[in-house]
Formats: sequence, structure tokens, C-alpha cells
Amino acid sequence: EREKKKKEDDIENRARGRGNATVKKELSALKDANGNVISAQTFTFRQLAAATRNFREECFIGEGGFGRVYKGRLDGTGQIVAIKQLNRDGTQGNKEFLVEVLMLSLLHHQNLVNLVGYCADGDQRLLVYEYMPLGSLEDHLHDLPPDKVPLDWNTRMKIAAGAAKGLEYLHDKAQPPVIYRDFKSSNILLGEDFHPKLSDFGLAKLGPVGDKSHVSTRVMGTYGYCAPEYAMTGQLTVKSDVYSFGVVLLELITGRKAIDSTRPHVEQNLVSWARPLFNDRRKLPKMADPGLEGRYPMRGLYQALAVASMCIQSEAASRPLIADVVTALSYLASQKYDPNTTPSSKKAGGGEAGRALSRNDEAGSSGHKSPSSKDSPREQQLPGILNDRERMVAEAKMWGENWREKRRAAATTSSNAQVSLDSPTETG
Repeated sequence: EREKKKKEDDIENRARGRGNATVKKELSALKDANGNVISAQTFTFRQLAAATRNFREECFIGEGGFGRVYKGRLDGTGQIVAIKQLNRDGTQGNKEFLVEVLMLSLLHHQNLVNLVGYCADGDQRLLVYEYMPLGSLEDHLHDLPPDKVPLDWNTRMKIAAGAAKGLEYLHDKAQPPVIYRDFKSSNILLGEDFHPKLSDFGLAKLGPVGDKSHVSTRVMGTYGYCAPEYAMTGQLTVKSDVYSFGVVLLELITGRKAIDSTRPHVEQNLVSWARPLFNDRRKLPKMADPGLEGRYPMRGLYQALAVASMCIQSEAASRPLIADVVTALSYLASQKYDPNTTPSSKKAGGGEAGRALSRNDEAGSSGHKSPSSKDSPREQQLPGILNDRERMVAEAKMWGENWREKRRAAATTSSNAQVSLDSPTETG
């Protein structure tokens, strides 16, 4: 029996050694788009154990599907970091580890978490990230302790816009494009002033290139966030990420979880609960998170729900591109709501039968005139119910594009005025 156990241990150790050699070989061969070797910082296991005081429980800050995360301080620099210790479950863990190192070494954007380095000692797989002091979006939306203040409307829209920009970078700026595949509230980390960054790229896939419309892959991700066509066929496109984004946007608006088994059966799935409500404007205010206590702009609520509704369309082709979502949400994030105004729920008629959002009807709580004023982008009346998806996509783009045009025009006017002041023309 002892000999048998020793033989099994020898086989396991040799397998681990081969796996470690393969990982180190692949890491050393990683190159960027220009063929330059990627030189991510490497750490020994001893260094990271020292940084976390031997992975003590008081340094533990969270756990995901791929491992436990600890807060640590690096010796020498004193930098505060987050250290993810991946589960030691063989080749699949190695693959996700390699993908994450590759993705975060190649991709750099203000809305993606920064990879500091990694450790591949023996069978240990650890990733070292910048530390995000405010935790995840999930921490601020669900199961809040009594002493924790819910996120206000302005912060929610800021987070939504920033997270959308991170996805836009992956879909439109990265070459080849990257499909995130695991967009969810627990993977959106928050820095100072609630600046959002996408994290956890172990499931990310390089998107289709050339004339290909999708990539086929084993279905991975989190139930409640997966796009239906991906869950059924394994065919992955950037529109799969857009669906997941819509679920998170609904979480931000409603305060509900994507899947919540504690609710009545018909309310457990957030998307299934929300879809019928989109068909009755009178019910839209009831979708707002009670934690907001009515402190949100009614018009902004309707517009944010319109964007979410477009993103969670069953047909992938009916969903907007993430660039259009960024345009719409950047506008909504720019429209700061004053929380000291009368809450929407207490406004006369604020929660009553839905008045149409026309140019002359604010239908909100800011007390300002309708967006036809010179400071707001032009808007048309939204469809009676959010049925006309193409029109909603066009309007979402219009909100942001008109706002951007006005910003550019204002900047140009200011610049011209400055030139005329600094360099008056000479007359003969």
C-alpha cells in the first residue's frame, strides 16, 4: 500500500512538473502584436506569501470561481495589491491562467484592471493585480449591511458608462477583438470615486476575424448573465457580451440580483421579471431600486431602462453595438441629478399612469424644463411602449451624439473667442 501511494505521488509530481514547465515555456513565449516579448513581472510564491502574511484570513477579501483573493503589500515597493490564488485543478486552470496573463498583458484601458504580475512556482498559480479599494459592484448592490448607504443614481450611471467603455475597448479597439464572456456585477471592480474596471479575464476569447460571424466554444459563464443563443449553441459574438451588459444595467437600475432564489418563482430571473414590465409605461417607476428612495430623474430612469431593454433582446441582431450603448450612457452619466430635489416617487403623478415623454413634458424630478432647452440634446417622444427597438437604438445614439456635438461646438466657440482675444486681427 505504501509503495502504491509513493508511485501515485511520483506520477502526480511528474505531471505537475510537466505542467509547470509548459506554463513557464508558454509565458516566456508571449508576444504582443508587434512581436515583442511580453515582460510581465514575475513573483515567487515566497514573495506573495510574505505579502499576504502567509495568506492569513484577515487578508482574505473575496472568492470567485477560479480561486481566492487576498489583499497584500509587496516588500520593497510597499505597493498594495490584490493577489488571486487560482484553484489547483489541472490543465483547465492552467489555460485560464495563461489567458488572463496574456489578455491583461496586451490590453490596457482605464476601465480594465491592471495586471501587476504573476507567479508560476511549482503547481502554484497566482495573479497580482492593482488593488481596487471599493470592492466589486456586486458588493454595493446586493445584501447590503444596514450601515452601508446604497449607491445614488449619479454613481450608478457613472459605473454603467465606465463599464460600457471597457467593453467597447475590448470589442472595437483591441485587435483582434476580445469577447469578455463573463460580464457580471462581481467582475466590475471599483476604485477611488467609484471608477469601474473590468476584471477576471480567464474566460475571455479572441473574437471572430475576417468574414466569420462568431466563434464556437464550450459554454462558460454565469447563469443569469449568459445570452440565450450562446447558452443554446455555444456560438459566441460580441452581442453575447451586450446581453450580459444589459443584465448588469438592470441590476444597477433595480437593485435586484440576476438570479435570486429568495424571491417568488416568477421574480427569480431578473430578465424574465423585467421584460413584461417594459410593455407598460405605468410600471416602469416600480422597477427602480427601492434603495434610491425615489431620488432619480424619471426621464433618466426611462432612458436607462430603454437601453437595458435593447441590450437584453432575445435575438442577438436586435441588440445595439456597445459603442451605441456607450454613447447613450455617457449622455445619461453627464446629466447630474440633484438628490436634494423632491423624490420622483413623491412628485404629483410621479408614480401614476405614464405620461408620454414629449418635448414639453419633463416627466421627471429635476424641476428643469424639458430637454429641448439649449443645454440638453434634442429628444423625440419615446414610443408609447418600448416596442420599436430600432427606433430606440436610434434615439439612444441621438441622445449622446447631439450632446457630444454641443460639447464640441461649445469648445470650438470658446477656442475661437480665445484666439480673437489673444491675437486681434490687424487692419490696414
